[in-house]
Amino acid sequence: MWTKTIGNNPTTKLLLLNGGPGMTHEYFECFESFLPAEGIEIIYYDQLGCGFSENPNDTTMWDLPRYVDEVEQVRVALGLNKDNFYLLGHSWGGILCMEYALKYQNNLKGLIISNMMSDAPEYGKYADEVLAKLMDPKILDSIRMIEQKGDFANPKYMELLNAHFYTKHILRLPLDSWPEPVNRSFGRLNQSLYVTMQGPSEFGIAGKLETWSVKKRLKEIEVPTLVIGAKHDTMDPKHMEWMASEVKNGTYLYCTNGSHMCMYDDQKTYFEGLTGFLLN
Repeated sequence: MWTKTIGNNPTTKLLLLNGGPGMTHEYFECFESFLPAEGIEIIYYDQLGCGFSENPNDTTMWDLPRYVDEVEQVRVALGLNKDNFYLLGHSWGGILCMEYALKYQNNLKGLIISNMMSDAPEYGKYADEVLAKLMDPKILDSIRMIEQKGDFANPKYMELLNAHFYTKHILRLPLDSWPEPVNRSFGRLNQSLYVTMQGPSEFGIAGKLETWSVKKRLKEIEVPTLVIGAKHDTMDPKHMEWMASEVKNGTYLYCTNGSHMCMYDDQKTYFEGLTGFLLN
């Protein structure tokens, strides 16, 4: 497993769990522009099959419980504990950090769930009933037709998604001005891992995570928890606000100008809120 530490703070160490599944730590590089100056230690970490970590090319290893225990192994190896260990999970990393907290929260000082709902079926419902209806019906029909044929390798699929979904709900910037770390991370996506866990469609979750849910267990999370949602996110911001009220000690941060990657398109709100939580 590959990790990299920036800064040194004995009481505030933030381990970052990337999204995807199958992306890399690289899109978190924007954190370097905000957190180290506040004295917050950040730790990059590429999960198995991602970035600089080993890629076994064995889809039987792509399994949520195994990834949860992998985070625990990384924690032990880095000497993190309840007096200094904050865990931030973004998107798929949010699923992972929720599951980690439910099993190992006694090792945590605090938890940050960034841009991830607690229930995959509800995410799929939000995609179908809200996000899809914001799209031009003709464009949506074209996307659905490609999906029904299973023709996900068709370049027209990503062309339509980039223009009508990604730049509205993933990162609200023109595609040709997306930050280099984001493009680098997307460019190194482990497609095998992504499809196995998430499924091939961008609307909702299929694959191994299709029925995943911890919404009824959120009350079990007792450590201080920050839940981050965004107005234009692929995830329902109202659901994430509710999540913050379900955990025992929750705070909700709402990025009014942000999308799924609001650490880029609503940076002021995102990092002021995150910094305030970590240094509180």
